[in-house]
This record gives sequence, C-alpha cells and structure tokens, in this order.
Amino acid sequence: MPQQVRRETGMGIEIKTVGIIGAGQMGTGIAHVCAASGLDVRLNDRDSGRLDAGLALIDANLSRQVQKGSLSEDQRRTALERIALARGYADLGPCDLVIEAATEDEATKRKIFQDLCPSLKPDALVATNTSSISITRLAASTDRPDRFIGIHFMNPVPVMQLVELIRGIATEDPTYESAKAFIGKLGKTSTMSEDFPAFIVNRILLPMINEAIYTLYEGVGSVESIDTAMKLGANHPMGPLQLADFIGLDTCLSVMQVLYEGLADSKYRPCPLLVKYVEAGWLGRKTKRGFYDYRGETPIPTR
Repeated sequence: MPQQVRRETGMGIEIKTVGIIGAGQMGTGIAHVCAASGLDVRLNDRDSGRLDAGLALIDANLSRQVQKGSLSEDQRRTALERIALARGYADLGPCDLVIEAATEDEATKRKIFQDLCPSLKPDALVATNTSSISITRLAASTDRPDRFIGIHFMNPVPVMQLVELIRGIATEDPTYESAKAFIGKLGKTSTMSEDFPAFIVNRILLPMINEAIYTLYEGVGSVESIDTAMKLGANHPMGPLQLADFIGLDTCLSVMQVLYEGLADSKYRPCPLLVKYVEAGWLGRKTKRGFYDYRGETPIPTR
C-alpha cells in the first residue's frame, strides 16, 4: 500500500476524520460537536453495548438542539450520518486525529495508546482528553510523541466554549497548529497550558471543590448552605458540591491525587470525606448518590 501523503494547512495536517475512543459522557459529547461541525467521526468503545447507547445519546442531544431551534432536522440527520461505530482499533485507521476519552486512569490510557498506534496511518495525530495526567508521560507510550497532544474538552462538551490544549515536551509545532485549527473548526475557543498537573482549569477548580468538601467535613456548613453561599455570595452558576456530583466524585478524587502526588504540597491533599464517598460508590449523578441523593424527583442533600 502506498504511504499516505501528508495534507498540510498552514503548519499542520488537515483534520477531516476524527476517531474517538470512549463512548461515555465526554466521548459522545466530542463526537456530537465534531459531527455537527462537518467532520466524519468514528466512535470506538471496548463495550459494544455502550457504543450503541452512546449513539442513541448523541441522537437525543441533537434532537434537543432541534427542539431549541439551534439545529435544523436536516442538520441533525446529516450529523448523525457522519458518525460510524468503530468496533475495533483497525476501524480507526483512516482517521487524521484520534482522541482518547476513556476513564481517568493512566495505566488504562497508556495501554490504549500502545494497542492503538499500530492501526494508524503514519501522519495521524493522537490526543488525550485527560483532565490532569501528564501529556509527556502518555506521549511516551506511543510511537509518535511528536504528534501527540492534550485536547481537554470541558463537560458538557456541546455547551462549554473552552478547550485546553496541552503540549508535551515532544509535541511539535505542526501538531499544536493542527489541534488549534481543529478546535476553531468546532466553533470553540482554545487556551494553551503547559504540561503541569491538572493544567489550568482543574488546577484552580478542583482545589476549590476540595476545600468546599473540607468545609462540609469540618462542620462549617451543610451541603445546602455551602452551595447556596457560593451561588449567591460568589455568583457561581452551580454550587461546588453540586458541581462535584456533576463531574463525578471519582474524577474529582483522581485529579486531586494527581495534584497531590505531582506537586507534593499538602494543600492539595484530598479531603477524607471525598475519599469516603468514593469508597462507598457514591460518585454523584452517575450513580444517583453523592453529596445529593438523585433517586427522587428533587435532589436531596445527603449531609
């Protein structure tokens, strides 16, 4: 087979087909915005049932946009037709860019990249949607660290405007320029972060959430009083404990552990109450219980 000819726009490769590994909340959100922006998408997950469920979720979210008037029915149908299910990594071979959006666990991500790269064409770019893990370390598990970059979307992807771009030590300029152009094509704004634990947004946001949990742990205020205080006293659209439930308490704990281990500063020590909730399996909205109980019609504080 003849070697692929590298297509360039400016300093980087033109991205027309995007592969996404992980059909959870983040992966389906990324697939949604890519397809709605005119890109071909190949969605992969090791769980075939999750793949089908992910496609149904994308369809539901696109339909919601139609109901709101931000998308036409023809646009919804066309976007959905651009998404193909990739049952194995071989199906990601034609992709110009593959974004990993699997669970926030370094060993899992490294294994994905090791298994993925042999299926990719030589000029394909590889990215991770990690919210905290070292881009340089993850890049080292691939055969193309120069073509590897962090592309950190915010949750929920179709709504949030910002995307963090994080360069590893080996990331070359054309890779960064390609990623920046890709984010622009999605109609989003990118900001560049250096490769330090948790990058910019989570470096600031998660310690605030962790401090809110300490405030609860130490009995300074209840769940309701803490969230009300920050919504009305700091003009936050969502209280920090409500936000923690939305993010997932396991993800919050993972990011705090990365900060604590990576920066060796006691101010990043995860609150014991956060650890306890995760150990109990109370991870927030996705398990119906966290700092709030979501099993009824209205969320009820659990403390």
